[in-house]
Amino acid sequence: MRTDKELEGVTLLGAGATQYPTDYSASLLEWFPNKHPENDYLVSLDCPEFTSLCPKTGQPDFGHIVINYIPGEKMVESKSLKLYLFGFRNHGDFHEDCINIIMKDLIALMQPRYIEVVGLFTPRGGISIRPYANWADAGHQDLLQARIAARMSQSFV
Repeated sequence: MRTDKELEGVTLLGAGATQYPTDYSASLLEWFPNKHPENDYLVSLDCPEFTSLCPKTGQPDFGHIVINYIPGEKMVESKSLKLYLFGFRNHGDFHEDCINIIMKDLIALMQPRYIEVVGLFTPRGGISIRPYANWADAGHQDLLQARIAARMSQSFV
């Protein structure tokens, strides 16, 4: 069982009434300690209801975000991630920007060994946009290169 000390940075989970943000802010993200930092293991977070706004037209964009990471010492708390991602609903940015912002904010929060963020956006004007961003520490550069090469060779079907 986790100790109170391990959970002192987790304030949104179990806090009662949830206040939903009107714009995204990395300050919403919370973390807890990884109890297994000696292991390389994958955490996959699936966020099928992501929304943001087109920066030019203000129209809503709908997407499915997948975040995969190999944790270091810290892990992102899922309710804080949910509220953080919810904050993009009034934020105007291109899909590629959103994916890179999310990745960079999670790197700053957790310092993972490896992270990738995939956006699967609903077609608008007959075009699907599927941005992919990844980052790795010095010990996982081979994984970074292999994953980007695999993404580049994949079909979008």
